[in-house]
Amino acid sequence: MELQVTNSPFNQEQVELLNRLLPTLTESQRNWLSGYLTALQSAGAAVAGAAPLAVSAAAAPTAAPEVTILFGSQTGNSQGLTKKLAKRLEEQGCQVTTSSMKDFKPNNLKKVQNLLIVVSTHGEGEPPDNAVTFYEFLHSKRAPQLEDLRFSVLALGDTSYEFFCQTGKDFDKRLEDLGGKRLVSRADCDVDFAETAGEWMNQIVSALSHTTAAAPTSASGAALAAAAGTESEYSRSNPFQAEVLENLNLNGRGSDRETRHIEISLEGSNLQYEPGDSLGVYPENHPRLVDKLIETMGWNAEELVAVNKSGEQRPLREALLRHYEITVLTKPLLEQAAKLTSSKKLQELLEPGREEEVKTYIRERDLLDLVQEFALKGVPAAEFVTLLRKLPARLYSISSSPKATPDEVHITVRSVRYEAHGRERYGVCSVHLAERTESGAKLPIFIQHNPNFKLPTSGDAPIIMIGPGTGVAPFRAFLAEREETGVEGKSWLFFGDQHFSTDFLYQTEWQRWLKDGVLSRLDVAFSRDTDKKVYVQHRMMEKSRELYQWLQEGAYVYICGDEKKMAHDVHAAFAAILEQEGGMSAAEAAEYLGRMQQDNRYQRDVY
Repeated sequence: MELQVTNSPFNQEQVELLNRLLPTLTESQRNWLSGYLTALQSAGAAVAGAAPLAVSAAAAPTAAPEVTILFGSQTGNSQGLTKKLAKRLEEQGCQVTTSSMKDFKPNNLKKVQNLLIVVSTHGEGEPPDNAVTFYEFLHSKRAPQLEDLRFSVLALGDTSYEFFCQTGKDFDKRLEDLGGKRLVSRADCDVDFAETAGEWMNQIVSALSHTTAAAPTSASGAALAAAAGTESEYSRSNPFQAEVLENLNLNGRGSDRETRHIEISLEGSNLQYEPGDSLGVYPENHPRLVDKLIETMGWNAEELVAVNKSGEQRPLREALLRHYEITVLTKPLLEQAAKLTSSKKLQELLEPGREEEVKTYIRERDLLDLVQEFALKGVPAAEFVTLLRKLPARLYSISSSPKATPDEVHITVRSVRYEAHGRERYGVCSVHLAERTESGAKLPIFIQHNPNFKLPTSGDAPIIMIGPGTGVAPFRAFLAEREETGVEGKSWLFFGDQHFSTDFLYQTEWQRWLKDGVLSRLDVAFSRDTDKKVYVQHRMMEKSRELYQWLQEGAYVYICGDEKKMAHDVHAAFAAILEQEGGMSAAEAAEYLGRMQQDNRYQRDVY
């Protein structure tokens, strides 16, 4: 489309010049020119007196960098960090494209100039579900050479696992092997990732900075800015002190399990959530363990020690109760502790070739075991706490719908207690909630959004939910939401636990939803009620024909619970059903389930 003198403020000569120039400009050149004119206007410069368009002019802006950010996320942390980074880069004037790795078309990789990877590591060094396809492509022979690519990786992980940040490390190495050049060195984040991730983002913004005036806020940036006015001020780094409304044991008398149903007030927080999200809870360490540790080390409980890198101080006992992790040992912690002691025994344990012994030692042991067994008494408290990780929040699948219970959030938590190495052990948060959190108590909480575990956008779509034990929590939220919104889609729940009489969590609610038609089908498996242990995957195989029909009708599958055993067995059951009822080969069944994952019809919330 050409400019006309009659409908523009330009004279004939200017119009002819513009009509010759504009069609020849690339997209980046048009962006450069737009930024240049914006900068002039912002500076109040008159066009007549403007500096000539010389590339060498000091004030001339460079083209806005095009940046692609890909995230791989199981619980939503990587996606949340991606949003923050995208907003900062857009404010800097960059053209930013964000995508989950699952939705990114690998063939477009050759076109990317600046690639930022934000990815967590799941299980034993594996990529999260929505990163698997891209990870496999990049590590295949089909991956292109990327000599013109600049990249950087932010890896999220947990140092208590052997393969810490392995997925991020794999991406970093593979991109380098394909010819890419690092924009900024990879950053590896432990469970307390805020500070490390923030430093990495600062480096990225600095590396991509350019001399254009900040570009007009893009549509996505505008949406973020508009949302900021309504977003809660409370977050992982600034948790809300929420009141506990109810704390009930769901298990019947005689059960060897204790499962707490906890209702928490969100009033005054402006915190928002959807079914499928998780609640982050900052727990306290057990006072008995803290006191025994202080006694063993000969420390003064009132001594002031630092609780963060900014130098904020708290009494030692408070710091060990609320700020530092003392129940999980990691290899890096042992290595740092070895520098503070002359313990020959600890030095020998850490010698090369004894990795399996280290793994065996740290399993089910805590900080008290470490200081007692390796004679660490005498190390000053202020020096010792610098070795410790921050006490991480625990994430629990939310078991309520905000439509059904406004200003409340519910969680379902199983207490963890066991004996190991001659002492009673327990889950830090689960026992804190079970034993030391009564109605009226306050808990530091935040909402962990999980876009990877959500109800179908179409209410008519059938859903299949598999959730043994506390894995049933999000499905209580799903059905409460569907009841409130009045959707028509079918729903099928598979639930399992030990005993029908004592461990049928939320039994009356499932039965009411069955009666009212909110829940279409319910199959249960109680593993200790018969001679032969029966689990949810066995019930699935018994109903294989009906399940296959539901899949063919477009049903969405949701799996919540233990990743190592249950989720693996359920996945194998689905593959067997596809082979048995659909006449597929093993490879075809795997491809079918892979397509379901790609289409968001197969979602997992596993741990």
